[in-house]
Amino acid sequence: MTEHKKPFGHDHHQGHGHGRGEGGFNQKVAGHPHGHGHPGGHPHATIKEAFHQMKDGPDAKGQAHQYMMNRQNQLRLVFWETTAGCNLECAHCRRIDVASTLMKNDLTFEQSCRMIDGLLEAGKPILVLSGGEPLFRPDIFDIAKYATGKGLTVALATNGTLVTPEVAQKVKDSGIQRVSISLDGLGETHDKLRKLPGSYDMAIRGFKELQKVGMPVQINCTIARHNVHQVKEIYQNAIDLGAVALHIFMLVPVGCGVTIAEDQMLDPQVYEDVLSWFYEVSKEKKIETKATCAPHYFRIMRQKAKEEGIQITPQTHGMAAMTKGCLAGSAICFISHKGEVFPCGYLPVEAGNIHKEKFKDIWESSTVFANLRNPDALKGKCGICEYKKVCEGCRARAYYEKNGDYMEEEPYCIYEPVKMAGRNAQGA
Repeated sequence: MTEHKKPFGHDHHQGHGHGRGEGGFNQKVAGHPHGHGHPGGHPHATIKEAFHQMKDGPDAKGQAHQYMMNRQNQLRLVFWETTAGCNLECAHCRRIDVASTLMKNDLTFEQSCRMIDGLLEAGKPILVLSGGEPLFRPDIFDIAKYATGKGLTVALATNGTLVTPEVAQKVKDSGIQRVSISLDGLGETHDKLRKLPGSYDMAIRGFKELQKVGMPVQINCTIARHNVHQVKEIYQNAIDLGAVALHIFMLVPVGCGVTIAEDQMLDPQVYEDVLSWFYEVSKEKKIETKATCAPHYFRIMRQKAKEEGIQITPQTHGMAAMTKGCLAGSAICFISHKGEVFPCGYLPVEAGNIHKEKFKDIWESSTVFANLRNPDALKGKCGICEYKKVCEGCRARAYYEKNGDYMEEEPYCIYEPVKMAGRNAQGA
């Protein structure tokens, strides 16, 4: 299967994280039907359930490592761009051609159901209904009900502005298990990026309506120059609002993000500092935290744990011990509103199209996915880095900075691998 490179355009929040990385939603766990020797035991447990099952076990560290490495490339999370239509025009959106109405080439309800059936042939991933704005689709709740009826865990990624009391109840009744709302700063900082005055207050109202019906809501936040000064306030705000989680996303320059990259991309040192701070606050355990599109975090976590003299286990580092950096094409993928399959919502290299072939065949046979599943094929300093199997660098940022070569080194990393340091010392 050949790879197709093309201009991208999807809402920068691909399911915020969602992950993400894992895009911010709990993964399904690979398990044996009887729970013998596999992390989590039950084949359809989420990462959170698996965490609680293994954290106090005698081999928690080993099971967490096995789950993290995912050597069988189990499909754990699928982000689906349900529509390109959206009521906002965010400055950092992945979608260049965002529409104010539904698109004619959005998958129909029948095609959506067939897509869901196709996912089940490849595994039993969490399905994140993303966009655009998924609440633009009048049949979104019917789709959610179909997916949950098939046994999938379904999550919803929304900007929150369209959530009324009636919509919140429909979300709950459809079987959706978690909602993410994107808040990219406080008040006017958020509004400016979203290009809609009052959008922050609208999102907060939607957030609270979902809480009223008992829906778990997480906050996703893209960190860039416009809001990096507010990171501590963003963290405290998530706690004060009663969010179940805070997931930070480091800006990826694709779609509309390309046009603001020069002004908004963080300096690599600031990037490092933010992730180091995020690691420290994660230890407070006041709220579930996750860094997404920030694979360096998992290198930083290991460096700091070594300094602290502790091992990375579910007991010490929670679910962060069970996952790693870039998961694009190895545990997650993204399906566009037209049926194109990509490694993630930020990497515009097409792996296949569900209108032309079975999703299972794409997941198992795509050349793009095969490349991404081989950390030994990484180039530059990523290729010689001792942390490459837990980090892998952001393949989308490499694509952007290295003329479309998604296997090149991560351009926003200050770390110098041991092998590189040795070479530099010899050449001095």
